[in-house]
Amino acid sequence: MRLGGRLQAAIEVLDQIEAGTRPASDVLKDWGASHRFAGAGDRAVIGNIVYDALRRKLSIAWRMDADDARALAFGALLADGGMDIAAIDAALDGDKFAPEVLEQPRRIAWKSRDVTEAPAHVQADVPEWCALSLEELFGARWVEEGRALATRPPVDLRVNSLKATPEKTLAALEKAGATPAPFLAQALRIPPIEALGRHPNVQGEQAFLDGWFEVQDLGSQLAALFAGATPGQQVLDYCAGAGGKTLALAAAMQNSGQVHAYDAERSRLSPMHERLQRAGVRNTQVHGNLDALDPLTGQMDLVLTDAPCTGSGTWRRRPDAKWRLNDQQLERRVQDQKEVLESAKHYVKPGGRLAYVTCSLFAEENTQQVARFLTDNADFSEVAPQAIWNTIVADAGEVEPVFPSHGAVFSPLSTGTDGFYVSILQRSK
Repeated sequence: MRLGGRLQAAIEVLDQIEAGTRPASDVLKDWGASHRFAGAGDRAVIGNIVYDALRRKLSIAWRMDADDARALAFGALLADGGMDIAAIDAALDGDKFAPEVLEQPRRIAWKSRDVTEAPAHVQADVPEWCALSLEELFGARWVEEGRALATRPPVDLRVNSLKATPEKTLAALEKAGATPAPFLAQALRIPPIEALGRHPNVQGEQAFLDGWFEVQDLGSQLAALFAGATPGQQVLDYCAGAGGKTLALAAAMQNSGQVHAYDAERSRLSPMHERLQRAGVRNTQVHGNLDALDPLTGQMDLVLTDAPCTGSGTWRRRPDAKWRLNDQQLERRVQDQKEVLESAKHYVKPGGRLAYVTCSLFAEENTQQVARFLTDNADFSEVAPQAIWNTIVADAGEVEPVFPSHGAVFSPLSTGTDGFYVSILQRSK
């Protein structure tokens, strides 16, 4: 396919996303299944245009003075595709599958409208109702944080210390463009896609199949490290999901002690057994029944709660989610988190720790949640997050999380990661 056909396909996919409620990834997958002639390179470019358009939906619409799928797709090429209007015109010329060239009013608008004159939430590319939540956590820099959430993400890898070293894994992934990640010795990074390129399929590499590494954002890796699991401990991963942090905890414990992995939605645990086997993890039990945790009450050195949340910190990877989210959903998640924390605390032994983690950047789900918990539970106190940061990172330079009233915040702007929040709460002895 030439660029014109790819652009037209992106417009059609964006129209379908706008008209329905399905995730962008599912709509793109269905488009690929019904257009078998499109190769992997075609699908990658179409996906780039769609995701770029969704990441920058408001700022592109502002500059185009239009918010239909055509305007968004053309704007995505101009903003992130490494092309100008003349280059797009030339690429579409003579392509019978291409859309009509960009209309004159939109050309004029794109060249003349300055997004810095737009309302703050438009500059940040976030729904207007989210602004106060972000501002409470980040203060005056919240617009910059929003802009960073609208950029393309890298692919981060956690080297599995149970099977490989960073040097060994780096050599195996040299052709994939992997480099040492900043400030974490056990992590590698493949930089964000440029222009119309695509990321390599690292999960097809033999090193992945042999369990040398896992795909895991650096922010998620940092959250697991913040929890502070050590060899020989008894640990409960209370909202384990597919097991990304479970694997990281097991590796940090050097396959000793015991990790108990539980999730209230048993189906989410399905991929974990295969992942544990591939990674060579032997110190983990998977529990799909809450009653199975009864013997653990008051016995855990560490309970990690990766609580259900809005996922606002992952909007670089799932940008369509930010346009589906509403304040009622946020309220439901806040209630879910309260219930998870109140349940999880009972497994922490005296002197043990409760690690509260979300992949959200909303104050309601983070600092406010921890403040409420500490008010209601006088036998818990917060461990200083700055001190933890200083012990787990190497050569971070000027990179540092945001330290609000409680906990630590990792974000695309502050740490070059997805958005994560973590607070470590210690039970009195």
